[in-house]
Amino acid sequence: MKKGSLFVVATPIGNLEDITMRAVRVLKDAGLIAAEDTRHTKKLLVHFGIDTPLTSCHEHNERGKAAFIVEKLLSGVDVALVSDAGTPAISDPGYRLVALAIENGVTIVPIPGASAIVSLVSASGLPTDEFTFKGFLPSKEGELKKLLQGLKGKARTYVFYESPRRLRDTLEAVIETLGDIQVVIGRELTKLHEEIIRGKASEALSALSSEPKGEVTLILRTNEETVAFDFHGRLEELLSSGAKLNDAVKAVAADSGHPRSEVYKEALAIKERLKEKEHE
Repeated sequence: MKKGSLFVVATPIGNLEDITMRAVRVLKDAGLIAAEDTRHTKKLLVHFGIDTPLTSCHEHNERGKAAFIVEKLLSGVDVALVSDAGTPAISDPGYRLVALAIENGVTIVPIPGASAIVSLVSASGLPTDEFTFKGFLPSKEGELKKLLQGLKGKARTYVFYESPRRLRDTLEAVIETLGDIQVVIGRELTKLHEEIIRGKASEALSALSSEPKGEVTLILRTNEETVAFDFHGRLEELLSSGAKLNDAVKAVAADSGHPRSEVYKEALAIKERLKEKEHE
């Protein structure tokens, strides 16, 4: 018997016009739709005149439900997997089902569509040749600051999901930990009250309403951290340990990028101080 295929179908994140023609066709043709919230998905199906049967597959029942759905796939039924909005398995339920289907030799067919991550990155105005999506930010202050500390050091673009009620506290933690870096906030993307805020973290904080609402996607652009090379200390360390003057100068000039004449002058001064200490 021919196995069914598992279609991973992206649905709109707000504006229903963002669904693709292919997604509508797949949802109509599938034998079963596995939905994060059947009540939510039912509204989408009614809007597009789709009457395909529904079954739930959410974070609390996915482990058990995946086996049931894979049985359907193995019996030849095509199944469409959807989440409440956007692409399933991206910080949403679905990856366990996809993994089990793969283990059982089921063909997985991605049906791309709307994504809050890509939508905001594309409109951010920040470097996008490389970016890292890190899911939802931790809700506990200590864990949040630890995560932010781990972002230090390189100029990078990071994308997160965040709760609107924690957004102000998060921006304050960003300023405290990473400095007043560039941020982009996308709120209610593709919906009637869509808002995109760009600027320094402090500017974004000032621009926020006292109680921001709706789905929030947050982009942080960290800065490159340059550590000054202490060539004075390095010279003294080398000369104190017995290194020859010319060898120490050559090594430190190469490592620090300072002119050799400047390093040589400082080396002579250090060597003189070391001699004086020996005679004290």
